[in-house]
Amino acid sequence: MSDASRRPGAGLDTSVPNIARMNNYFLGGKDNFAADRRAAEEVLAIAPEVREMTHEAQAFLGRITRYLVEEGMTQFVVIGSGLPNRRNVHQVAQEIVPDTRVVYVSNDPVVLSHARATLATNPHTGVVEGDVMHPGELLTDPELLRLIDLDLPLAVLILSALQFIPDEDDPHKSVAVLRDAVPVGSHFAIGHVVFDTRPEARGPVVEIFQRVLGRGEDASRRSEQVLRFFDGLDLVDPGLVYLRHWRPDNPLTAQGRDRTWTMGGVARKSTG
Repeated sequence: MSDASRRPGAGLDTSVPNIARMNNYFLGGKDNFAADRRAAEEVLAIAPEVREMTHEAQAFLGRITRYLVEEGMTQFVVIGSGLPNRRNVHQVAQEIVPDTRVVYVSNDPVVLSHARATLATNPHTGVVEGDVMHPGELLTDPELLRLIDLDLPLAVLILSALQFIPDEDDPHKSVAVLRDAVPVGSHFAIGHVVFDTRPEARGPVVEIFQRVLGRGEDASRRSEQVLRFFDGLDLVDPGLVYLRHWRPDNPLTAQGRDRTWTMGGVARKSTG
């Protein structure tokens, strides 16, 4: 919705940019406000390819969801989910296996409000307030446990949250706690912006997001640092790669120079 077509909810400060709404703007959506658009345009002025990156991330989400369902995953926990879009995890998965259960996790009140309204009539989906940095609380949440059986393999998707969490908060430890808590046969899918091919964009882009988040730490990483999130897991082919190279529907789209710089991978927990 545009500023003119929607009324902000009580307590919502529309003068402060919000990452979920910025991402919505990058995707061409209308669930954003002037402050979100200004911050998003600052990013695009430095790296116009960010718009393409958000679309690649949506396509990657669809491919990994289909892959995971084909691998037998009928339970999904999506951590750090953004605003609902046209092709969400539950829609892709439930087209293949209708009773697939999906829980979306976010600590963003904007996302929580939209997701609960959108998913209210779907009995196989749930929305939980939480984040990757509090795995113990997440794994004992009553709403999550209503839908997810933690004694059975599940898929954990963390596709955008980690790139905003600095090393000072030790996100690698939090992912390891989740890894150790789920049963053998579970899968993890992780996505993360990297600056290997765009080192000159790192400083100015990080500065914008520091301002949006109100934090001073630098959470940016290179590919080898992202690879550590998969410790203790077995990466499936083709490993940790730029998103367009992860099992593309059309191999021709994966050719050529990498103009975008988000990487992702899927891994299986093979041992306890």
